[in-house]
Amino acid sequence: MIHLPRVAYEIKNIGLYDLVLQDVQKIAGTDNPTQDQILEIIKTNPQILEDYEQINIEYNLSNIHIRDIDLSSLDESCKKEAEEINKNLAHLREIEKYTLDFEQSSTLVIIFSIEFFVLFSVQYFIVLLDLKEWQLLIYSIFATSIAIAYWYAKKEQKKYAINSKIFKEKYVKTVAMIDRLEKRGCIKKSDLIIATCEEHV
Repeated sequence: MIHLPRVAYEIKNIGLYDLVLQDVQKIAGTDNPTQDQILEIIKTNPQILEDYEQINIEYNLSNIHIRDIDLSSLDESCKKEAEEINKNLAHLREIEKYTLDFEQSSTLVIIFSIEFFVLFSVQYFIVLLDLKEWQLLIYSIFATSIAIAYWYAKKEQKKYAINSKIFKEKYVKTVAMIDRLEKRGCIKKSDLIIATCEEHV
């Protein structure tokens, strides 16, 4: 459900993907690769597409370049499956963030940031406020916060793993459903493609 010509255009023209473009330039052996060259490089170098997808997820942009099916123009025999496809697309967009590796997720960054803040606070209370007689209690609170952060990180890691698996399975199922609906003459996949990202316009 990712539209490769759009990917090639965005890598070439959108500053958000400059690091990906640099990798493409190295592979192409030129500072100004054409869109067609980028498209070929994407097809032969899966890592380029993975990097593009990761950047999108980090910036809350979807890698699902398919819009919902307009049910109003469909024959009744096509509507039920089209409705299910639309529901699947909505769910996929909702859980797409879980396809990012947990170790590279903003959730883990937030957990570490909170722990650094707590550590700084502990040092502040003990050293600057001269609360040495309370340091055992303060360090106990800090140790507790580490245990809570570890528990929460493990819980979130499990959530990422579960939702990532659900995403992959539902993605494959939805692609097959779209293909099936197109073969039945209910839709044209080309009409559903989102060729440009509004966030970049």
